[in-house]
Order: sequence, then C-alpha cells, then structure tokens
Amino acid sequence: MFAAIEQHFRHLAPAVDFCSMRVVRAHHEALTVRRDVVQPVRRSEDLGAMVTVHDGGGLGYAATPDLSSAGLRRAVDQARDWARATAGHALVQLDYLDREPRLGEYRRPVRQPWSSVSLEDKLDLLRRECARLSIDQAIVEWQAGLWHSEIETLYLTTEGGRVSQHFESLLPVLSATAHRQGETQTRSFGRGAHFRQGGLEILTATGFYEAAPTIARQVLELLAAPNCPTGTLDLLLAPDQMILQIHESIGHPLELDRILGDERNFAGTSFVTPAMFGTYRYGSDLLTITFDPGRSEQIASYGFDDEGRPATREYLIKEGILLRPIGGSVSEARSGLPGVANARACNWNRPPIDRMANLNLEPGASSFAALVKAVERGVYMETNCSWSIDDSRNKFQFGCEWARLIEDGELTTVVKNPNYRGISAEFWRGLTGVGDAQTFQVLGVANCGKGEPNQVIRVGHATPPCLFRDVAVFGGE
Repeated sequence: MFAAIEQHFRHLAPAVDFCSMRVVRAHHEALTVRRDVVQPVRRSEDLGAMVTVHDGGGLGYAATPDLSSAGLRRAVDQARDWARATAGHALVQLDYLDREPRLGEYRRPVRQPWSSVSLEDKLDLLRRECARLSIDQAIVEWQAGLWHSEIETLYLTTEGGRVSQHFESLLPVLSATAHRQGETQTRSFGRGAHFRQGGLEILTATGFYEAAPTIARQVLELLAAPNCPTGTLDLLLAPDQMILQIHESIGHPLELDRILGDERNFAGTSFVTPAMFGTYRYGSDLLTITFDPGRSEQIASYGFDDEGRPATREYLIKEGILLRPIGGSVSEARSGLPGVANARACNWNRPPIDRMANLNLEPGASSFAALVKAVERGVYMETNCSWSIDDSRNKFQFGCEWARLIEDGELTTVVKNPNYRGISAEFWRGLTGVGDAQTFQVLGVANCGKGEPNQVIRVGHATPPCLFRDVAVFGGE
C-alpha cells in the first residue's frame, strides 16, 4: 500500500519551493480483565496522510484519509492554496529551514511479537494476574491489562527524501483499589509508566509477572498506614515518580515553542527565557539531562523526527547548566538557538510541533542503599497519582501512591497520601544524590497533551532514583 501511495505522491507533487507528505498507519489493541471478568477487546485501525507545502514564503498543509490519487490531489491543492494565502505572513523565512533530502529507516527488533501468542493465551495471562490482585475482601476494584500498538510511518519530499519507520510498543497495566471504614487507597504497576517499544518480552523486562502480589499487599498496607507527615524533609523519589518530575519541571519548560510563546493560550508559557541557555544553573552539579531518541527500548525512540530530521543524542542540561532547548527546525530558525530533532505529530491529521521524546536523567554514582543511608529524616515516595504545575512551569505540587519514612538512614514506617511541593529551579538545585546504573529504569508517559488542536503523544523518560534536600512534604486526605 505504501508503495502505491508513494507513486501517487511522486506523480502529483506540485511545482513549489518544497513539498512533503507524511503517511501514518496505526493499529491498536487493548485487552483488559477487570474484577476477574474479561472486558470487550478494543481494536482500532487508522490510516491517512498529511501534505505540507512551502511556496513563496508561505506555509500550508492539508490532511486526508483518502489515499487514492484523487484524494491526495485534493490535499496537495489545499496545502498549496494555504501556502499562497499565508505568503508574507510567516514568523520565519522558510528558506532558512533545512530541506536536505534524508534517506533512512528505523525499526526496533522485537523478540516476542504480539501475534506469536494467541488472544486466548493473552487473556488467560491477564485472568491469572488479575486474580492474584484480589487477596482480601477490602480490595474492591482490581484489573490487569495490555495495550499493544503498531505504527508505521512514511515521510517523502519532492527533493527525493524518503524515511520509513516502524514502531511496536506494549503497555502492561495492573491496579488494585482497597476500601475500609471510609478509607480508600489505590496501588498500581507504575500507573502506566512501564510503556516501552518491543513485544511481549517487555513483560519480563519490567517485572510484570512478579508485580501483582506486591501491589495487593501494599494497597492493604496503605489502608492501615498513618498519614504522611508535614514538614521540611529530605525526599527520595523512585524512578516512577521521577519521570513526572522530569516531564513537568524540565521537559515542558524547555520546549522552545512554549518559550517563544506559542502555547500561551492553551498550556501556558515557561519561566525559561532564550537568554538563559549556556549560563543558567538549572540544578546541582549532579543534574545531567539528555535528549536521547536512540535508546531503542524507550517508547519515544526513533531515527528521524516527523520532518525527516535525523535524531541524535544531545545534552540539554549538563552538570546543572542549561545548554539547549527542545526545539525543532522551525523554532531553531525563529530563535537562533540550537535545537534537537523533536518535531513530532500524534497522527496523520496533525502537523509536527516541538515535543519531548526521550528525556533522560543520566545516572550518578550512588546505590539505592547509599541514598537511603544519607538521609537522617525524610520520606521515600513511589508512583505518581496527582500533579499540578503553574502556567510558567515553575511552582509545582505532586502526590504519590505509596511512601515510607526514612529515619536515621533506614526505611521504616509505610505512610499514605504523600505529597510534596516546590519551585522548579530551587528544587533541582537541591538534588544531592543520584542513583547509579543499577538503579536506572526505562519508563514512559503515554498521554502527554499539548497544542491546538490538541495532540496526545508518547514520551520516554529513563532515570534512577534521586535524593533532594529540604523539600516541603505534607500529607493529604
């Protein structure tokens, strides 16, 4: 099918300064067993194309699910008409943009394909794991699920560019909710954080087969646990909470289109300004953040972004100093700042915009035991369950599912409803311990929203646990 679509594009490409087409085909399948009952299997198929035209200083695009010659011709004509209508009104001179034709492909090997196991066997697996969650009458809601996704893209340009990419991913889900005497608590398998590229081998790599008994035990512990204390304490965050901290207080503030004001109407701006890059101390010397689309198991790994730009690993923050924003080719041209290959679209009917991809906090030198040992009075928290951050991505407040007190270098009492708050740069400057490579976990976010019209996209984060000094911690109800 892609071969026929490519042939149509080569034949229909108009005589303009530049024209590209991005084709996306997606298949999704979601399996869920809830309260030991198999839920209806959800499957979806999607296929369409986006045509983009640069001509005479103008930019236009048009999307269509009609990939016949006639359908693509209508899209080409509409995109060309919009380019002519916008000529003279662009924020940046489009001839500055990199239009070098790129040839390449990306495909991560899958060791155990989704199709290698029958539907009945996959449902049997979920029945078994779901049943392992229901160990007490106080557990009133429990479920196990698998969400599989397979996406193929083809990017073509009139200059002869051709990039094909294939992505297969899996999200395993487990959760249990318990209620007793007016108290309700939920514990989950990372709350959707174990999202990776690959096949069913992900279940072993993420510890899915061992997780259910721990989840069930911990949710019951929370029912009987005291509330998290309130005060200024040291805070040790597990990787499945660190990913939200990185996402909200580093990732979004560094998006260059947001810094330039594009997201102001929808999702806010950023406390970061263009003048900060190269000199601003974002965090302590232990803070090193990379944009790394090359770690193949991460959910947002790719060879090229959705404008055909080759993706390479780059330092955004190195030893605490802010170096580079998360900005694609258009934002680069507008700002004069070096960006990264992160122009990404959620589907064929959305244009690429500046998006996070794999944003990772590089490991340090401390074991988990050493991080705990370094705390005299503090709290260890796992698994995000709530988040709030202001319009400039500066002041924040996060809540977690599960926590334990740290007293005199030892993990002690389980506490419930743990929360903490802070200001982004002050918080990161308080980073005093970073876990080593043995503690480093590859995780991700399935539902990052941004843009008008809205685009929900996948973002990868890999991180070790991290220790922060003097954080405002408090218990919720």
